[in-house]
Amino acid sequence: MKQLVRIISFLVTLILGLIGLATHLVIAESSGKTEKIEKLVEQQRQISKIPGMSLVIVEKGETVYQRNFGYKNVKEKTPVTSSTLFEIGSTTKAFTGLAILRLEKEGNLKRSDSVQKYIPWLKLKYQGEPQTITLNQLLYHSSGIASNSIVQIPESNASNALELNVKTLLNQELNRKPGSTFEYATINYDVLGLVIENVTKQPFDLYIKNQVLKPIGMNDSFVGLHQVQSSMVAQGYKIGFLKEQKYTPPIYRGNIPAGYIISNTTDIAKWMNLQLGYDLNKAFNKQLIKESHHPDRSVEAFNTNSYYASGWEVVKKEAKQYILHEGQNPTYSSFIIMQPDKELGVAILSNMNSSFTTSIGQSVMDIWEGKSVSTNQTDSYQKLDKIATVLLSVLTALGVIFILLLLRTIRKMIRKQRERRALKGNRVLILSIHTLLVVAFLILVILIPKILLGFTWKFIQVWGPVSITGLFYGFITISIIFYVYGVLLILTKKQTASIRKSSSKCNHSSNG
Repeated sequence: MKQLVRIISFLVTLILGLIGLATHLVIAESSGKTEKIEKLVEQQRQISKIPGMSLVIVEKGETVYQRNFGYKNVKEKTPVTSSTLFEIGSTTKAFTGLAILRLEKEGNLKRSDSVQKYIPWLKLKYQGEPQTITLNQLLYHSSGIASNSIVQIPESNASNALELNVKTLLNQELNRKPGSTFEYATINYDVLGLVIENVTKQPFDLYIKNQVLKPIGMNDSFVGLHQVQSSMVAQGYKIGFLKEQKYTPPIYRGNIPAGYIISNTTDIAKWMNLQLGYDLNKAFNKQLIKESHHPDRSVEAFNTNSYYASGWEVVKKEAKQYILHEGQNPTYSSFIIMQPDKELGVAILSNMNSSFTTSIGQSVMDIWEGKSVSTNQTDSYQKLDKIATVLLSVLTALGVIFILLLLRTIRKMIRKQRERRALKGNRVLILSIHTLLVVAFLILVILIPKILLGFTWKFIQVWGPVSITGLFYGFITISIIFYVYGVLLILTKKQTASIRKSSSKCNHSSNG
């Protein structure tokens, strides 16, 4: 018996030792990962000029890492915390998509139904022919609505802003036949938001707050800025003149279902755990969550092995499936990526619109999975900002030159070194050509975004770098200065030496 006790005691000691060693190795490995993550995030944050970020990792139902970087408000040096709120951009779409699936489960709608069953007046055409668009096609971005329909979303904080937004589609032709191909159009989810309003007979924001966020336990999250009564919202920024610039964009309340849930990483961790099969409840069972991850394969992949589900992008990489989505608003960006097989999720929120947010989130996932990471990231907004800043510097130099030339011409006119001449003959033709050239240039500057991209300057002013707006006004200003300078040269001429002498003698005699 004593021998048996010794053997059991030895085995227990051995097992405990092995457990301790394994725990030590896991902790050491985890510590190594977190050091890499923190170094990478801070390095990329500095390069990207993003003021503040909040990062969270969940695994097997637990929050295994949560860290905050930088500032909620740069001027006040207020640090980001896990309670700091951010607009989460298009990662909002998964909430709207899940609400649609839940309403179908409850028998309130069918995704195969035409959208006109729920919004009778929404009659859209393709090449002049009326089309039937299903709720599924809206969910999967195969409705045929053009991606540049985002330009038409009206600025509004009115309670009927969602309906006003959807009504802008009545004046827009579909870009392709419904169900034919994928084309990402944010307003698809605003239409679904209006469907939810009409089916539930309550405002979209209240339904999502009470029937989606609260059951998940996301009590510190909000559906639109009008719901927020908190000082925890991070100040939003845009890139401009090579640094962060504070900016407050217009309110687009009609775009809430597609991009304006406001949350923090503590609540987003709960959201990811739900998606990964934890903390399920009566409102959202496992089957419903799985259905929301089911990709639409009725159209071609929009990226390599990438298909769209109900507010999620589903990607196959190296025999693994990832569920992800990025979000971008004028002054915020977010990225959520999950690996269901490992019950692993990463989310990152930031207070600047930057593709660095997505690349950082992807890199964090790679580090946690033990993969190598590339830090050679680029951001289109930064590139545009650099180009605009250089061009504006050149324009400023030209502007100074033209202003000096203009002032010199005016001084000569005051000193009678230049005199007016009659506007006739060639002078009329030259003035007309000068006017036409300047007007044509101004019209080109105003219309070029519309011609090349289908956007307006007003849209670019909201979404683009601050320097782009400065460049636009720079072109306008220098054109006006150049025009005035040219007109003065055309309408005046140098006085001849004899006239100047005669004028000088007359002045001398008068003084005598």
